[in-house]
Amino acid sequence: MLLRTFFSSCHDAKRIWRAFAALLLTLALLTPALAVEPDEVMKDPALEARARELSKELRCLVCQNQSIDDSAATLARDLRLLVRERIAAGDSDRQVLDYLTSRYGSFVLLKPPMKPATYLLWFGPALVLVLGGAGLFVLSRRRAAATAATAPLSEDERLRLAALLDDAEAPPAAASPAAPVSRPRKAKGRA
Repeated sequence: MLLRTFFSSCHDAKRIWRAFAALLLTLALLTPALAVEPDEVMKDPALEARARELSKELRCLVCQNQSIDDSAATLARDLRLLVRERIAAGDSDRQVLDYLTSRYGSFVLLKPPMKPATYLLWFGPALVLVLGGAGLFVLSRRRAAATAATAPLSEDERLRLAALLDDAEAPPAAASPAAPVSRPRKAKGRA
């Protein structure tokens, strides 16, 4: 009874569901901000801002599609602390990135550098798209050529086709008594 009065109108139910969906969306968007724990935060706001920006450029090696700033994995926490240690030691942003790249390879960077070893990462998707489009184009041209290459039926072929179609539509003739009756044959090897 209480629920019936609570959801007395459809309008109220829609409004409650919208508020619930907005709450869920807000919580989902705030979750990455909770990845950096309070004990990791640097006392100097300028250095903390640098650390956060650098953390957004580094890949979590566990999650792989998240930055270490967004990840709650233990390794991401260790990398965030390492970034903060290097910044506190006086390293520039480039020095911090170079240190982590030398230790973990280019994979640790969310945006890998443009070099011959990563050309496939950068140009592979476009290459697959171009090759797929070219393949579809060639296939459609071949089908069009095959359709155009078929010659029309000659007069003799049209007459034979009409006769076959007429035979297929005609009802079967009644068996005459003089006609031999054919019996089904047994297949060899079967009982």
